[in-house]
Amino acid sequence: MTTHTGRDTASANSAQSAIWNGAVGRHWAEHHTRYDAMLAGVNDALFQAAAITDCDRVLDIGCGTGATTREAARRTPNGHAVGVDISAPLLARARSATDAEGVRNVSYELGDAQTHAFPKAGYDVAVSRGGVMFFADHRAAFTNVARALRPGGRLAFICPQTPGPDSHEARVMTLFQSLLDEETEGTDLTRGTATTGTTDGTNAPGAPRAPRSDASNARGAMTSLAEPVAIRRALAGFSSVRTAAVRIAAHWGKDPAAAVEFVLSRTPDRAVPGATRDRLARAFEPYASPSGIRVPASVWLVTAVRPH
Repeated sequence: MTTHTGRDTASANSAQSAIWNGAVGRHWAEHHTRYDAMLAGVNDALFQAAAITDCDRVLDIGCGTGATTREAARRTPNGHAVGVDISAPLLARARSATDAEGVRNVSYELGDAQTHAFPKAGYDVAVSRGGVMFFADHRAAFTNVARALRPGGRLAFICPQTPGPDSHEARVMTLFQSLLDEETEGTDLTRGTATTGTTDGTNAPGAPRAPRSDASNARGAMTSLAEPVAIRRALAGFSSVRTAAVRIAAHWGKDPAAAVEFVLSRTPDRAVPGATRDRLARAFEPYASPSGIRVPASVWLVTAVRPH
């Protein structure tokens, strides 16, 4: 049976807590299937690197709505997976989805993984699909995660590379914004977009970004681990640190119109005429495929080991 643990500890990331417990977190919770579809391209690489085996105790950092926590649990049927996240709306969705799917060896905890009181050496593996980039102090956060791992325990996570100006993601979003600006002025719907980033993710390749009031926080966090030198500095307490570039095709929707609707859903009170939506859809047309809109993106796959 799913354990609905609700405890929280002091947060060192108050700005991120406000974002992910506010409108941004509620949007992710409401559209969790869309975000999970967008992020799914990294799952194979992440779990292959994590090498979860039966009886492992798994910690999912920044678990969001729990898709990766549930996948980890399925890979360790005689073990257990714990998802921790700073967002109450996302965890509420994670718990309901876990109950609906009947995954029993899962629990969730509300907390900031930078300061959360994890059991010492309580886990064999820690994973994260983007959530680790939102820490205020990465060295402190990964020191806390290392303490939670047993000696020899494994860490595997995904974080974004900085999308270059000529990347597919930058091209489509620049075109999208320019078309929108011709129609109306004000909210920047794409500010803060980066490959992979929420708490789950919160951190999707090309995910619609936070509103302008949250933009500086979101933008800075999403690029905080975008360079290998920053990753290695953050993981100074780990050994065997490796970074590998992974190319994916982020799924934005079943067709151009659905992709546009997804982006515009971030500002639901904004009226965008049908003619403008048709023009916006053209930005996604080059990426249409039989499996939907697929925009190429690049992320880092990072692995490390807690020293004995």
